[in-house]
Amino acid sequence: MTPQLDLLICGSGVAGLSAAIRAAASPIYRGMRVGVLSKAELVQTATRWAQGGVAAVLSEDEDSTDLHMADTLRAGAGLCDRDAVRVLVEEGPGRVNELIALGAVFDRDDGGTLLLAREGGHSMPRVVHAGGAATGAEIERALVDAVRRTAAAVLEGWFALELIVEGGKCRGVRALAPDGTVNEVRAEHTLVATGGAGQLFSVTTNPSQSTGDGLAMALLAGVAVADVEFMQFHPTALHHPAMPRPLLSEALRGHGALIRDAAGERFIDELLPRDLVSRAMTARMLEQGVEHLWLDATGLESFDDRFPTIAASVRAAGLDPTTEWLPIAPAAHYLSGGIVTDLDGSTDLPGLWACGEVACTGVHGANRLASNSLLEGMVWAPRVVEAIERGKGGPDPTGAMRPLLRGTPSPGVIWASPLNVARPPFGSAGQPAADHTKLRDQLQRAMTAGAGGLRSAQSLADTEHTVVSVAAAAGPLAPPELRNLLVVAQALLTAAAAREESRGSHVRSDFPDIEPSFSHRFVLRMR
Repeated sequence: MTPQLDLLICGSGVAGLSAAIRAAASPIYRGMRVGVLSKAELVQTATRWAQGGVAAVLSEDEDSTDLHMADTLRAGAGLCDRDAVRVLVEEGPGRVNELIALGAVFDRDDGGTLLLAREGGHSMPRVVHAGGAATGAEIERALVDAVRRTAAAVLEGWFALELIVEGGKCRGVRALAPDGTVNEVRAEHTLVATGGAGQLFSVTTNPSQSTGDGLAMALLAGVAVADVEFMQFHPTALHHPAMPRPLLSEALRGHGALIRDAAGERFIDELLPRDLVSRAMTARMLEQGVEHLWLDATGLESFDDRFPTIAASVRAAGLDPTTEWLPIAPAAHYLSGGIVTDLDGSTDLPGLWACGEVACTGVHGANRLASNSLLEGMVWAPRVVEAIERGKGGPDPTGAMRPLLRGTPSPGVIWASPLNVARPPFGSAGQPAADHTKLRDQLQRAMTAGAGGLRSAQSLADTEHTVVSVAAAAGPLAPPELRNLLVVAQALLTAAAAREESRGSHVRSDFPDIEPSFSHRFVLRMR
């Protein structure tokens, strides 16, 4: 057992590390014992893979926070919480400037002015980038350097298995240590910032660590989650055997790259929000009977200098972006929903907080606006620490938490029966057998086929049958990552089956239109 912590942070992406840095600077909790638990090295997170930049209004000359808010609400297809979006756009610029003060280096012109790009769904250029399309790596570098300078205890290679809940309060987590032993890591406050669940699908831009661990822990502890049916598919992932799929950043389209179909024709406005572009691409691929379309970036000047990271990845695949069209297809990218929180990141379990991709703050609604994800982690992490400093003990009816506490406008909670999956001590956790690897692949393929970019009642039912079969075959010694994928898959399928409409990144072939009576989020709990 590790010593008692004041704040345990699970996850080392932009959200988790931002919280650790803010806690270290706390004027109230001098000497606060802060721990950061990461199942891999600090730098091995989805943040590192993020090519997209950070969207923030850093100048009021032409842009405004009102415009940024309007773009976010439009992309969210009627399900964003307006108060949460207002927090994001108004506090975001200050957080970007704080990151610059920590040492993050963003792209500037010869005069030293930040270069601002326009991406899909944005009405104005407001996205800052680093290294063309290496923004996540630069942000992660700056944050890791800052965290290592603090007094935070860093537990690398530790896998959080389950929440410790005693007396109706979260008291930390049980975690698998690098030596294979299960340990209790106790804390007065626990912040879940474990990222997303792109590894639910066989085609994804997410790293192998993105297995929905924090979301699964919350579900199994009875914590409310919402909007988990909204898995955003990035439209321009390189169609290539490499996994995770190399991402061809939105910035390429912002600079003039074109999407072409199998006949070489344009068919969609490349700067529409991602859900609309992905939906149009999927329809055109089905119509033409092809597995991929094309991104034409041959008209972009100085490609290798402006986008060195992308240039390196596509050239490694044997492609020349200056002379060849690049094969593209949508890939699972970002989970817009997660653990329900209020505007301070408080969940409905006292002592448990959440921020970043694992959380449902209400910002993203049915579809995340490009480059709002890094910003959300940067904004909500300090809010969590500030709420802890104030002595906050539970959630308020704000943000995504509002309908849960007030009972409106949601008609109720969706209940899902837990699968027969392993619980701690997890037997031989950390030593997955070959058949477990095959079962994970079976699950991922089924989710891609039946619960991916295009769904129906029949495809969802077929996928659920596979999930149940995989859970039964995995047995009591299923490695924790497979267990977590199974739990999150069940939650996604339950919510997707209930949402009988097409909205944002959730597309039903049997219910192709938006249904006004579903203009609310579905809150889900395990029975």
